[in-house]
Amino acid sequence: MADERPPDPLPDPLPDPLHGMTLKAILEDLVARHDWPGLADRIDVRCFTYKPSIGSSLKFLRKTPWARGKVEALYVEDQHRIERNAKRNRRRAAQRAHRAEQEAAEQEAAGEPPQEEKGT
Repeated sequence: MADERPPDPLPDPLPDPLHGMTLKAILEDLVARHDWPGLADRIDVRCFTYKPSIGSSLKFLRKTPWARGKVEALYVEDQHRIERNAKRNRRRAAQRAHRAEQEAAEQEAAGEPPQEEKGT
């Protein structure tokens, strides 16, 4: 009889960016980032345009699945953009540091005194 092993477990799915987030926290984050007029520009619902408040918006979003879906999709999109920008900024900082190290090594090899770093 052949060696029968259980099949390999399925790989973990991608983490859910909404896991552990309440609708209130999502909405507060979006309002802080976009403000009410910006949020109304992105998602056309009256609760964002006419006397907007967290309470009235939560009440509407909890009763209206299509609007809640748009709010959650905007939040996920924002989180991906933030993550992408952070990765890009880290990569650029590493590239700048690498270039500075190369320039310092070249100056040292040429016998030049090291230059002062530029302020950011």
